[in-house]
Amino acid sequence: MKNLTTILLMAGLCLNMQAEALPKYIDLSGTWLFALDRNKTIQAGDQLTETIQLPGTTDTNKKGDYTARSEETTQLSRRWSYKGRAWYQKEVDIPVSWKGKPVYLTLERTKPSEVYVDGKFAVSSNDISTPQVFELSKWLKPGKHQLAIMIDNGYGVPEQLYESSHAYTESTQTNWNGIIGKIELSIQLPSPSQVKVVHQNFRDFHIEGQHFYANGHVIYLRGKHDACVWPLTGHVAMDVESWRKYLGTCGAYGINHIRFHSWCPPEAAFVAADELGIIMQPELPFWGSFDEQDDTLMTFLHKEGVNILRTYGHHPSFRLFALGNELWGSIEKMAEFVEDFRKIAPDKFYTFGSNYYLGYQGVKKGMDYFTTCRVGGEGWGNYNTHTRGSFSFADAADGGVINHFYPNTMMNFEEGCQLAYPEGTAWTKAVPVISHETAQFQTYPDYDEIKKYTGVLYPYNMEVFRNRLEKAGMLDQAKDFHKASGLWSLQLYKQDIEMDLRTKNMAGFQLLDLQDYPGQGSAYVGILNAFMEPKGICTEREWRQWCAPVVPLLIADRFCFTNQEGIRAWIQVANYSGESLNGKTLCWQLTSNSKGVASGKILLPSTEGLFTAGELCIDLSAFDKPTKLQLSLSIGETEYFGAPYHNTYDLWVYPAWSDLSKLESLVMVTNELNDIAISQLQKGKSVLLMPDSTDLCVGGLFTTDYWNYRMFKTISENNKKPVSPGTLGILTDPNHPIFNGFPTEMHTNWQWFPIIKASHPMILDNTSPDYRPIIQVIDNVERNHKLGLVFEFQVDKGKLLVCMADLEAATSYPEGRAFYRSILEYMTSGDFTPKTHITLEDFKKLMTNPVVEGKIGELNNISPY
Repeated sequence: MKNLTTILLMAGLCLNMQAEALPKYIDLSGTWLFALDRNKTIQAGDQLTETIQLPGTTDTNKKGDYTARSEETTQLSRRWSYKGRAWYQKEVDIPVSWKGKPVYLTLERTKPSEVYVDGKFAVSSNDISTPQVFELSKWLKPGKHQLAIMIDNGYGVPEQLYESSHAYTESTQTNWNGIIGKIELSIQLPSPSQVKVVHQNFRDFHIEGQHFYANGHVIYLRGKHDACVWPLTGHVAMDVESWRKYLGTCGAYGINHIRFHSWCPPEAAFVAADELGIIMQPELPFWGSFDEQDDTLMTFLHKEGVNILRTYGHHPSFRLFALGNELWGSIEKMAEFVEDFRKIAPDKFYTFGSNYYLGYQGVKKGMDYFTTCRVGGEGWGNYNTHTRGSFSFADAADGGVINHFYPNTMMNFEEGCQLAYPEGTAWTKAVPVISHETAQFQTYPDYDEIKKYTGVLYPYNMEVFRNRLEKAGMLDQAKDFHKASGLWSLQLYKQDIEMDLRTKNMAGFQLLDLQDYPGQGSAYVGILNAFMEPKGICTEREWRQWCAPVVPLLIADRFCFTNQEGIRAWIQVANYSGESLNGKTLCWQLTSNSKGVASGKILLPSTEGLFTAGELCIDLSAFDKPTKLQLSLSIGETEYFGAPYHNTYDLWVYPAWSDLSKLESLVMVTNELNDIAISQLQKGKSVLLMPDSTDLCVGGLFTTDYWNYRMFKTISENNKKPVSPGTLGILTDPNHPIFNGFPTEMHTNWQWFPIIKASHPMILDNTSPDYRPIIQVIDNVERNHKLGLVFEFQVDKGKLLVCMADLEAATSYPEGRAFYRSILEYMTSGDFTPKTHITLEDFKKLMTNPVVEGKIGELNNISPY
């Protein structure tokens, strides 16, 4: 009996061990047989002779058509490209232990596919946003089988997706062919990942009024746009560690929210976001017209939405969902989709589409929140509906409020946000507003970045831009162009973000972008490059001054003050930390050249959201010459990434008034090179020439150009709207004696507004290659003009300084008067010794002879303007 018991126990143990040893998965990653099927002639049972590594793509395996060189500047270039059918074949051995069990094939992410077993068709799918999972029990019995998968990246989805959706577009992740992520056979369906601890950003996530709340506190969405930019692989990363790194970098720059433009990230992204507290907004893979008459399109998009919600909806980070990017078409159909999706996932918040109808249609019933650049329509030149500070010249007069209005830190978007309620309801029903694709300020590219492209994509576009600059004779200035435009764009980003934070009824923003966008005409709009690496423009800590849970804000009607009026301003605090600041102290200090000028302390209340902390009244009468100041705001006893919440502002003080008549009497000031001016030059005198605008001039743009010049030049011309001047700020030497009475950096800053807005920089392409203006204006990568705002020559015996700004208009402002005075003081000093000699005739030719300008190719946007 004892032996029988032992035998039974041993038998039971063996059975348990067999059950434990029963494989639940067969990993199919590794080497597969492979063939391109350009002419659609391959049959499922054909023996393939090439090999390929999966997970991977034809690009990562160097299959397809090789691009040795490209002059295309629209986007990065695929080294190996292919669009069409491709076959992947592998022998699989189904264990005997799987007999009678369901067998599933999982392809975590791919394009439209057909699956064949032993030469016979089994199943197909065109799921592109979620894993393709096939039940193959009928075909895969125990034993060896030939598994063949045909992937087609040129057919199988609605035609509109190929050029628009970031699931397909060549602008970013490319229209690759292959299988990425998990590739496996299993005897159980993939189960949702388990979230053990829910981050506080997701707990009780809900809407009250026009704000989102989480964990019992108001939360502000500091978001970035994501277009699936992975330059080394040309496809999205599928592993959690890559997403931890990417989202961790976002978090280090204060970002707590990601909007996925017309695509949905994979499981790994949501897992990492769950850990890091990043609020996710995936979208349907669509950018175009929501055409209710197009049954194929509507069925496909509805199916994709259902799949996304059912596959990833359990993740606490998945809180928001949009129907795509900048949609137009049937609003009724959009509402129908949202109601259907709400039944599947009632815990999500929905909007019809990010910036649908470019915001002109306003809020409709069924929308939980509104991501937009404007709330409803407005007359041209009216900005009251806007929810961001920057626009193209095709989309808003003068490119938006930052470029248009005298610089201040009072502007906000309260008026526009107040309009965010559905028709037929009251303003009390207004929904949360998220600023759509905020900023988009260009920087000049960094050509050192070219060597970083060691993967499937190559920046031939950057090489073309670099060659153009070299041909224009300014390649030696490329690094300075990058630095000066980048530092100015940084200030513009700060202003646009702080305008959002100063808006009491705004719920968040979605930047375009923290990183460069390498497509759609090449848009170098990021503080980071396409690899999410710093471009040398700012540190994480500096960026977090204005992109953090708590931001102290200066509220002032100007950046430039006179010594008579002093500074009269307010300090506000945007507190979305979920923590009380009650009893903490805000310390402010005004400095000049790091020396203290004034300081004070303000005790803070417990208020959440945006609140006014106190008033600033600072006497500046001690300053008798133009001086740059810096105001520092710091909240003690707080910590974010190891440092207290802190913010700084550049300010300037100027004498209230100064008599320029004596200086003007020593210099001839003229708007034209007339006989009197010529006579003065011939006598060896000094002449200040401020000529009117001509065909050899470009307009005065205060901000850096929006997105990229090529695309919005096309759109503006097609819509009969003004074309942006297209420039990227100034480049100058701050130590040049012309600035002895006008403090400046090498780049544009707020004190330049009245000068640049009244300017029309001159095209100086016909000067010698080594000639440089005193104040140069940086041109875009399409034109590459040598542009001068202020430049000088020795003409005959005389000295000529040319200023391409209307200084009479600029002197309405203290900074404009200071600039004019500084020019005159320079021209009447021993420092005014132009090094370049030019004859009078050559100077006249310079000011009148046309320049050769290369043809700029057309590039349209998908959205209708």
